[in-house]
Amino acid sequence: MIDSQKYIQVIPVGMLETNCVLIQNPASNILYIIDPGGEAQKILRKIAEFENVTAYRIILTHAHFDHISAAGQVAEALNLDRLYVNAADIPLYLSPDNAYPPYFPAAKDLPRPDSNFPEDKGLIIIPCPGHTPGGASFYFTELHTVAAGDTLFYCGIGRTDFPGGNYEQITDSIRNRLYQLPDDTRVIAGHGSDTTIGFEKKHNHYIPAL
Repeated sequence: MIDSQKYIQVIPVGMLETNCVLIQNPASNILYIIDPGGEAQKILRKIAEFENVTAYRIILTHAHFDHISAAGQVAEALNLDRLYVNAADIPLYLSPDNAYPPYFPAAKDLPRPDSNFPEDKGLIIIPCPGHTPGGASFYFTELHTVAAGDTLFYCGIGRTDFPGGNYEQITDSIRNRLYQLPDDTRVIAGHGSDTTIGFEKKHNHYIPAL
């Protein structure tokens, strides 16, 4: 049995305590930096604790400002020229209006967005539109863990009242995609506590399993 603590670090960053998730895929030893939303030096210190890393990749569950603000600094420190994000969220990623001044100014020096996610054994990319048009979740099969961003929370779901949000889409993303994962799958949300797929199917009153 794989010790997931060795391969996963969850780092709340920024004023909104966005969960930046570091996951080293045991199948490839590639280290994924998911949603570097702030406090770049804090993230980089945690990255340095991982061993036997073969490559680094920054990937986004979605492109809201609180999930990308440290992407430029982290990419520069790791000599990365791009990050990976669903194509439907690239306009949001590049928009100067993707900010919440004065607390969150528009992110600067962002790496180039690339929607062509490289294949990696043991990683399944699950399109999850609804919170944003290009939302995605990342399921690591050997770790029985999905990084769900702001699609699914502990007893909650992502907001759909922001521009590009769609309640019907997020309902479909959760019920017909995330809820199809094994019940014991660990869910790391974009903010707040972990949960599991089985728990949410039983107790999430926003979108209960049918």
